[in-house]
Amino acid sequence: MSARVWRKSSYSQQGANCLYVAAPAPHTIALRESDDPDVILTTTPATLGTFIRAAKAGTLDRLTENQ
Repeated sequence: MSARVWRKSSYSQQGANCLYVAAPAPHTIALRESDDPDVILTTTPATLGTFIRAAKAGTLDRLTENQ
């Protein structure tokens, strides 16, 4: 992959707990967290969009009900 240009989420506050996003290659999205920047998740824009829509709709809320 080419060099990554990381952008901090506009919803992240100053300091820790920030989410960073990069597009290192066509059709690839990379995500990392400020607490552990060496751990990088990669996905496609379509898959990330599906995940975000499901989270906004509350579809994923039931995953924590029985914990």
